[in-house]
Amino acid sequence: MIVFLLRLHQELGNMNRLQQSFNIILCIFSFLACAGCGTTQKKDVQYSLIQFHLEARLDGTDRTTRVPIFRADPVYIGIQSSPFIDIGYLAKVTLVENLGSYAVEVQFDETGIRRMESFTTTHRGKRLAIFANFMFEDTEQARWLGAPVIQQTIKDGILIFTPDASRAETESLIKGLNNAIEEIKKPYVF
Repeated sequence: MIVFLLRLHQELGNMNRLQQSFNIILCIFSFLACAGCGTTQKKDVQYSLIQFHLEARLDGTDRTTRVPIFRADPVYIGIQSSPFIDIGYLAKVTLVENLGSYAVEVQFDETGIRRMESFTTTHRGKRLAIFANFMFEDTEQARWLGAPVIQQTIKDGILIFTPDASRAETESLIKGLNNAIEEIKKPYVF
């Protein structure tokens, strides 16, 4: 059932409205919170979701929305409501040390590499808003982790960004993302 829900999110990830994506994410996490529904899945397995949205000029329609980046001192930017890439295109996520700090390294699969190269070539100079939904200390976290400016074409399928999250939150996010990636990549069995 979890596989079905993760694949459902992957298929519906390109919906036209950000609110619908949030509702799907919340449904998945609500379902996972009640995971004792007869599956053989371990109850302590946590899943995270991530989406990447392009910066866009607000046009007064459902295609764009305004979101807060950075919790301590929010900066509001306009983005395309539909993500152009999400967890369904990821191969692996790792925590990397970055000049005495830490960052998230996202490695995309073959299709994700092509999408990321295309979008970062076409939209250089715009921001890449990153939204995540993950569990931390038994509390659901759904927030914008950052919005780095696209400075160059990403040809190798690797994106590194510093999240607006503590190290412990980041580690929880990464663990959940890798669990979800592993689940999504499993062969679908009826």
